[in-house]
Amino acid sequence: MSMVLNGIGIGLVATLAINLWALLLNRAAGMPLPNRAMMGRWAAHLTRGTVFHDSIATAQPVTHETRIGWMFHICVGSTFGVMLAVLAGRDWLAAPTLWPALIFGIVTVGFGWFLMLPGMGLGIAGAKTPNPLQVRLNGFLGHVVFGVALWVGALLLA
Repeated sequence: MSMVLNGIGIGLVATLAINLWALLLNRAAGMPLPNRAMMGRWAAHLTRGTVFHDSIATAQPVTHETRIGWMFHICVGSTFGVMLAVLAGRDWLAAPTLWPALIFGIVTVGFGWFLMLPGMGLGIAGAKTPNPLQVRLNGFLGHVVFGVALWVGALLLA
């Protein structure tokens, strides 16, 4: 199987895992689920050339923004899987180890902290949210789960 297809599969497994993690936190601790509509609105506005908003909630709504948000989320997760596959290489894909996937998964939290959250008007690493520490901790732990699941996905496909 090609590195790209392996990477997509690995990324899909990890994206499923991070969604299950969010659902578990929602059911067990009452944590709100990620708002895919706002993510979709942000992604749609990206295609129109706007990266940063004062508040994504007050930005012009977009038709099917929830669907767009889910597709964007899945595409980003798959892209991260491809990036890991390419960076780690064929030897790692043949015999995956935890550390490269875990480190890569943790590094990917930077996409949310330094691009998506500021782009949505929530500040760097959620600094403008009511509880920035919670946003950061949830993001970090979610991406630990993502990293472990990248490894599990690679094991399943090896």
